[in-house]
Amino acid sequence: MDPVTIFIVVMLMMLANGWVLGLMRKDFPAALRPCTETWRTATLLLAGSAVLYAFQYHLPLGLASPLANGLVMLGCTGYLRALRQFYGLPDPRWLWVPALVGFIGILWFAAVQPDTRMRVSILSACCTFLLLTSFMLLVSQKAPEGAHSRRVVAGLFALVAGFMVFRAAYFLGRGVSPSFDITGDGAWINIASPMITALLPVVGTTAFLLMCSERIGRQWELAASTDYLTGLPNRRTLVTVGERRFAERQHAQGNSLALAVIDIDHFKQVNDRHGHEVGDVALRHVAEHLRATCRGSDLAARHGGEEFVVLWDGLDAAAALTAGERLRALVAREPLHVGGERIAMTISMGVAAAGKGDGSFSDLLRRADEALYIAKAGGRNRVEMAD
Repeated sequence: MDPVTIFIVVMLMMLANGWVLGLMRKDFPAALRPCTETWRTATLLLAGSAVLYAFQYHLPLGLASPLANGLVMLGCTGYLRALRQFYGLPDPRWLWVPALVGFIGILWFAAVQPDTRMRVSILSACCTFLLLTSFMLLVSQKAPEGAHSRRVVAGLFALVAGFMVFRAAYFLGRGVSPSFDITGDGAWINIASPMITALLPVVGTTAFLLMCSERIGRQWELAASTDYLTGLPNRRTLVTVGERRFAERQHAQGNSLALAVIDIDHFKQVNDRHGHEVGDVALRHVAEHLRATCRGSDLAARHGGEEFVVLWDGLDAAAALTAGERLRALVAREPLHVGGERIAMTISMGVAAAGKGDGSFSDLLRRADEALYIAKAGGRNRVEMAD
């Protein structure tokens, strides 16, 4: 198969991928649409470059090649921008500079001062910089979701960047002339060029769509396990984590496990006097304090209504009581300020540490709940330890 035919086949594959992305775009959440549209545009730009490369001998030679090179650089820029949008990063000021400067340089050395060596050097340097910047962006991400697809995309960027460097070294070492012909001597590397560069718009598009799909799945997973108002884990997550840690404690003798059931004092009065919107603010206010006092392995969750639970891993009864008292004092000394009004906030708390009498996580939770009722009956704004 000659290079021209390969360019045509690659062009059709790129256009097909761009068409598929266009069809799927509306099915993505609004937050992912900008990056998928940018990726689609980059793919179509590379398809346009393939068209120019394939039919460059039917067009003015001094125009077709620089335009094709410019579309390649813009396509690489588009892929970098799509990745930044995917991770919620703003466009840097220099984003379009490499492609713009590269195109001006290539145009100069094509039309004003013909020099194929300089054109090859500029195109390779610009694309390698953009591809490696995309690679570094991907490998710098530490989020566990989408790790496999992210590695695939990063590997493709690294592979294409490496090929661009090798291709430039090959042509510069052979001393290519301004009349370089894609069907002439050394055509093997020109056959490889469209096949390697097509990996990003073809295979890369599939991997990028998988990244988007995994992001959506992760968002649904978080929505199912998180309280929408406070952002804390919900009751379902609490029970799942609590049962797992309780089972781990039984298998590993000596591990301590404790929890606190927390209730906001006089929360109904806050709702009745200030409205439910202020009540929601009060819930978020307390939730932030709970989240701030948690260590790495601790878990703060909303149990329902104005009730919260903090699960402490590795604390015995005495340490849990101290941690509970510290949390109670923190909430009491930092009132809620809404609309210029100061609203005093206090909490009551029942604390329980896992013991031999607890047959399940539910038993531990029940004992802490009983201690909470004792704290409320004893005047509120206090911490009570379960028997």
